[in-house]
Amino acid sequence: MPDIQLGAHTVRSHGVQVLKIHWHDWLILVFLAGLDLGLNLIEPFHRFVGEDMMGDLKYPLQDNTVPFWGVPIIAVLLPLGIIIVYYFIRRDVYDLHHAILGLLFSVFITAVITDAIKDAVGRPRPDFFWRCFPDGKGVFHPVTKNVMCTGNKGVIKEGHKSFPSGHTSWSFAGLGYLALYLSGKVRAFDRRGHIAKLCIVFTPLLVAALVGVSRVDDYWHHWQDVFAGGLIGILVASFCYLQFYPPPYDIDGWGPHAYFRVLEESGNSSQPSSFARNTLTVRQPQLETICIQPQHGQESSRVNNRDSRPVLDGLEYGRRQ
Repeated sequence: MPDIQLGAHTVRSHGVQVLKIHWHDWLILVFLAGLDLGLNLIEPFHRFVGEDMMGDLKYPLQDNTVPFWGVPIIAVLLPLGIIIVYYFIRRDVYDLHHAILGLLFSVFITAVITDAIKDAVGRPRPDFFWRCFPDGKGVFHPVTKNVMCTGNKGVIKEGHKSFPSGHTSWSFAGLGYLALYLSGKVRAFDRRGHIAKLCIVFTPLLVAALVGVSRVDDYWHHWQDVFAGGLIGILVASFCYLQFYPPPYDIDGWGPHAYFRVLEESGNSSQPSSFARNTLTVRQPQLETICIQPQHGQESSRVNNRDSRPVLDGLEYGRRQ
C-alpha cells in the first residue's frame, strides 16, 4: 500500500484509479465465484454406505440454527460494514479497497476449496439415514448392502456433503479476516500490555466458533467436518490478509533479510522521526553482529545477541513513531 496522507485519498478522488490498477484482481474474483457456483451444481461423490454403517448416521433431520442465507451476512456483510465504518473515520480509499478485496478473496477461495473437497469426498451427514429413507424404512442392496435411497434427490445430494463444513469455513474465512484486520487497526500486538485489545480481536473468532458448534448441534456435521472447515477458513484468511497487509518483518522477524527490509522501508518514509533517523545510522560492524554463525561458539553468540538486540529494537520503535 503506498504512503498516503489521511483524508487525501477518498473514493471520489481516487476510487476509479484504484479500480483500474486492480481490475484483473476483480476479474479473478468473478471467476472464483463462478467456479464455486459450478461446484455446487455438480453431483458429489456417492460414498458407499453399508447397512452396518447406519448406526452413526441416524441422527434426526432438523432445520439449521444458522440458515444458509445467514452465512453470507455473518461472513461477508458484517466484516464489510466494519471496514466501511473505518473508511469514514480514516478516509483512505487504498485501505478500503484492499480490505474489501482481501475479504472477498478470503471467502471465495475458501468456498472453492471447501466445495471441491465436499464433492470429492462425499462423506454422509449424521442425519443421512432420514435423508435417504424419509419413511424410516431402510432399503439396501441384497449383495453389497449399500443403501438404495428412496428420498428426494436434492436432499440426498446434500446429504453427501458433510466434509468439510461450509458454514464453518465461510465463517472463519470472513470473521477470521476481520479479526486480523481489527488487530492491525487497534495495534493489538504493540507490546504495550493492553490485553483488552485482544477482546476486540477474539470476538469475531468466537462468533465463527459458535457457528461451527451449531453445525454439530443441528446434526448436519460431524465434529471433524467443523474442525477441518475452521482450519481451512482461518488459513486462507491469514494468507489473504498478509497479501494485502504484509508485515514489516519476515516470518522469523530476525536475520539480515528482516533488517535490510526494515532499513529500506524506513528510508522510503517521507517524514522519519528523529529517533528513527538516529537508529538507522548503523555501522558495518553492527550489521555483521546480526548474522550469528554457529561455528563461532556459544560465547560469541551471546555477545552478538546482546549487540544486535538494541539495534533491532530501535528500528521497530522507530517504525511505530
